Amino acid sequence: MKYFQTCTLVFSIFGLMLLSGQEREISNQWGIVDNHKIRRWIATGKGATYADNIEMAGKRVAGIVSYEVDSVGKLSIEREVFFPQLHPYIKEDDPSWYVYRSYAKKRFSDAILPKLYLSNQQFSPGPLKEISIDGMLHFEHAPSNSGLILRRTFLPSMTERLFVERVSLTNTNTETIMLKSSKANFEETFLEQTGEFKIIVDSDVAETLVIAPNATVDFTIRVMAMQGEEQPPYISWDKTIAERISFLDTIRSALVLKTPDSILNTLFEFSKVRASESIFESKLGLIHSPGGGRYYVGIWANDQAEYVSPFFPYLGYKTGNLSAMNMYRAFAKETNPEYRKLPYAFEVEGLPPPNPLDRGDAAMIAYGASQYALASGDATMANELWSLIAWCLEYCHRQRNAEGVVESDTDEMENRIETGEANLSTSSLYYGALLLAADLATTLGKPSELSETYRQQANQLKKSIEEYFGASIEGLDTYRYYQGHTTLRHWICLPLVVGIEDRKEDTIKALFERLWSEEGGVHVEKNNPNPAISKIFWDRGTLYALRGTFLAGATEVSLQKLQAFSKQRLLGNRVPYVVEAFPEGGMAHLSAESGLYCRVFIEGMFGIVPSGLNSFSMTPQLPEAWNTMALENIKAFGQDFSIKVERKQDLLYVEVSKLDGETVLNRKVKPGNSVDVKF
Repeated sequence: MKYFQTCTLVFSIFGLMLLSGQEREISNQWGIVDNHKIRRWIATGKGATYADNIEMAGKRVAGIVSYEVDSVGKLSIEREVFFPQLHPYIKEDDPSWYVYRSYAKKRFSDAILPKLYLSNQQFSPGPLKEISIDGMLHFEHAPSNSGLILRRTFLPSMTERLFVERVSLTNTNTETIMLKSSKANFEETFLEQTGEFKIIVDSDVAETLVIAPNATVDFTIRVMAMQGEEQPPYISWDKTIAERISFLDTIRSALVLKTPDSILNTLFEFSKVRASESIFESKLGLIHSPGGGRYYVGIWANDQAEYVSPFFPYLGYKTGNLSAMNMYRAFAKETNPEYRKLPYAFEVEGLPPPNPLDRGDAAMIAYGASQYALASGDATMANELWSLIAWCLEYCHRQRNAEGVVESDTDEMENRIETGEANLSTSSLYYGALLLAADLATTLGKPSELSETYRQQANQLKKSIEEYFGASIEGLDTYRYYQGHTTLRHWICLPLVVGIEDRKEDTIKALFERLWSEEGGVHVEKNNPNPAISKIFWDRGTLYALRGTFLAGATEVSLQKLQAFSKQRLLGNRVPYVVEAFPEGGMAHLSAESGLYCRVFIEGMFGIVPSGLNSFSMTPQLPEAWNTMALENIKAFGQDFSIKVERKQDLLYVEVSKLDGETVLNRKVKPGNSVDVKF
């Protein structure tokens, strides 16, 4: 089977399709059904082929379903199922790092499906008619030669080591059909340090299926694992899908984006799901992990501490907030009086990484933890996080060089590309963390001298960033990424993200005119002497760039780029989430990046910056073509509230209201001006 990862990536921007009839007329393209569902109609016999994959996860399982449709509508599926808490022995010739990612996993083709027989022939489905995604993955075929319609649904259990496929057969004939079945069960035993475990595939299909006219019969294929003397997780299909639907309903009911652009609204909804589902049981407690076939039951200072955890207070997802605290606590345990660098990750349920790089992780943690603490609105949690934040700030302060910027071994790219002795990312994140920590110290009642010290350090650091990194690069007055660097890099967006706008005009030009590419948004570095590096893009860079340019007031060009990027990720050839990178990882759907997508709106378009446990500033950037936008059912700052922005002539009317109807703020402002909100 030819997987998407090995395919040449050719992206197309498709028009928005509003009605199901129009979708049928425009086949072999994705279209929006509603804010929670996309669908692709399949045209057969025209040489059209399509291949992709999608990841779904629960607390004890993850599955990547790869699917391919050929030119006559024949569907091929492989599912790679991961059981992250089970760790088989590695082989003698496995690389040493693999011990950190030795997850129990198994790949299965459709050979595991029960074979069905009608009279003296094996049943074959009709051509594939449609694919749809709504937090689950669905396939529907046209009627077969025997008049049977096949439907298939894939989803993970939210609680068990179980990944399921539901098969439905509908009889379109006027007479009853009888099928015989032949199961293809599988069982394999693996050894691990704590004993053994089994991976089992079975089905509840009956030996004989009797399907009356217009009736449907269903059965389930289960891929599951059990450890030692555990019994198979024979959770019913009804309970499995009910738990998944309950999870989806919880995520969909909070933090609802409403704009005139249905693509943005829909990708925002999809991103909430992907950002929230990749949370696993571990020895550290429930923790968020990136997924993507490579990263489970582990935490990283960038993905978890910086990217996704500050998103969870706005969503109000209890499991997400618990995972955030478990993650920050793990890093807090590594703080030390000597100010030795922290491990940048904990993999396989708590093991530190084999390569003890300093990637600027203390700056990442301080920046993310300060945002999380303020947005949580919870003084108890914020006080618990304070010692970690203060330690990370002091560590960064001690890592400054003679020019006043922070040195680190590398950045979150982990030496994939040169970063010098001091890079712009680490110092920018430290600057942002100092300002947030100053506000946090005030709201927690810390001595006023501490807040003032942080603000003075931030002011000096801002000057040092300008003097050390400010430069003319490729003819633009923007930033060099490190001393001696001569080409533009994606992370020059970070000063905008943390509110440094001294070089914003040329920085925006650099991001959207020089580094932008239709294939993947902002590239890492398009003019690198190494042609291979010039092709690389990481969606995190694009998402940070969009957040920073919106915050800096470049609304129209930011919206144009956001719309183009979102169409590709939601309705292109690689759907339905933002991705990690290309070519590395085959554009895996890493979970934390979806949190960053949502933050483009929260902190970019709506311009929310926490200022206290019960307060924030907001600089809404309403595009000229829009008359209104809203974020509803926000759960941050200990409240449940909504924000609505409306254009009335040349002013913006900003309303903040609580769920109970109480109006917290109702003010008119000039576009680009900020308002302060306090509960």
